[in-house]
Amino acid sequence: MDDTQPPSHNAPKAPVAAGLDGQPENSGGLFTGHGLVCVRGGRTVFEGLDFALKSGDALVLLGPNGSGKSSLLRIMADLLKPASGDLLWYGYAIADDPESHHARQHYLGHLDGLKASMTVSENLSFWTGLRMGEAPPPGLIRSALGSFGLDHLADFPARILSAGQKRRLSLARMLASPADLWLLDEPTVALDRDSIAALEQAIARHRRRGGMVVVATHSEMALGRSWPLYLDRFAPTSGLAELREDAATALGKGGQKMGRMDPRL
Repeated sequence: MDDTQPPSHNAPKAPVAAGLDGQPENSGGLFTGHGLVCVRGGRTVFEGLDFALKSGDALVLLGPNGSGKSSLLRIMADLLKPASGDLLWYGYAIADDPESHHARQHYLGHLDGLKASMTVSENLSFWTGLRMGEAPPPGLIRSALGSFGLDHLADFPARILSAGQKRRLSLARMLASPADLWLLDEPTVALDRDSIAALEQAIARHRRRGGMVVVATHSEMALGRSWPLYLDRFAPTSGLAELREDAATALGKGGQKMGRMDPRL
């Protein structure tokens, strides 16, 4: 499929590494974060986090559950405000023009956000039309559905889809309307091997056209040259003490005698 237009090309042409290991100076990135701090439920999840992404880059978020991978993706999408720090696009604060940032990115979270009463093609046309500001060409919708093996279900209501088919329909949105930045939270959930391969191919095409991708996943994906960002390295120094305190409280409930603490906590 021709997934069709390339992202806006004020971007630097040469991809440069981003992420924690082997990263360049953050000031040279197209999409950068500086000193990001995330606080959820009164707990500091990570602090002092920097990243830099340039045209063609893929950044993979790594870390145990609770390290803030989903939260960082939501911060990058401007769906969650950082407690401190800055997000910049070409050096300009995203907070100064949030609408432009929303228009230049696709965020795929844990929820598929489909309308059960609409058909498969109507769902895709609806969401694509919202982004484009006009009804998308039927050929574009068919092509996007075909890339994820959903063209034969185009006229069926979304409520009959399996979990994997719903996920593929959500992914097809990225192909039906162009965006510079893809932010993907566990995109392979419920996908079979062929569907994962289709996603990998879509990401590769997107990067060749200068697009950027940030992925949080527990599954192995063939992303080519990508850069890891280990979120647990940005956990606050108090985080370990909090985990130990929580574990001690849980073990001590009900008057039970506390055993020796697991040294891994």
